[in-house]
Amino acid sequence: MSRLATRLLLLLIAALPLGTAPARADSDNERARQALERGEIRPLDAVLAAARAAVPGDVVALDLKRDDGHWLYKLRILGQDGRRRDVKIDASSLKLLDVDDDD
Repeated sequence: MSRLATRLLLLLIAALPLGTAPARADSDNERARQALERGEIRPLDAVLAAARAAVPGDVVALDLKRDDGHWLYKLRILGQDGRRRDVKIDASSLKLLDVDDDD
């Protein structure tokens, strides 16, 4: 795993709320791990490479969601021009689904 991928994973873990939420977080992490093992989602390094190829810049946030039966990676990228963009990528095919400027 790349240094950036490791940093993002640690950032996601650190952002988890305290209290009763860790049980859900553990469940979410387990679902994501199983999806990766089944080949339903691609590894984080591949997702980051696809995101940077589509929208150059630094990934500052990342989330994995299940939407209508499909896994999606949602990323926030700080572009080289200083603009933030929200990017959605299909977690299986790495197809770019949407790019929104965060005005």
